[in-house]
Amino acid sequence: MGSNDQYGVDLSALDQVVKELNQILSDMGGPKSKAQHGTYLAPGQLGKGFSEADELLAKHGEMKSYIENDIISKIENLIDDFGKKSKKTKEAYEDAEASTKASMQM
Repeated sequence: MGSNDQYGVDLSALDQVVKELNQILSDMGGPKSKAQHGTYLAPGQLGKGFSEADELLAKHGEMKSYIENDIISKIENLIDDFGKKSKKTKEAYEDAEASTKASMQM
C-alpha cells in the first residue's frame, strides 16, 4: 500500500458487535438457569436399594457442575471479555477520530 492509502474502521459495525455480544450474554441466562435449577435430581428419585442409582446420582451431580462451571461460565466469561475489549476498541477509535478532527480545526 502506498503512503496515501487510508485505513478505516466502521464504528457502527463495532458498536453492533458489542450490542450482539451483550444480547448473547443476556440469552445465556436461560441455559445457565436451566443447568442450575432445571436438572435437579433428588436422592432416591432414581430408585432405592441398588448401587447404580447412587452412582448415577453422583455422576449426575458431577456433570451438572461441569456444565455450569466448565462450560457455561467459561463461555459467558469469554463473551463478556470480548465484548468489553470490543467496546474499549470502539471508544479508542472514537477518541482518536475526535482528536484528529479537533487538531484539523486548529
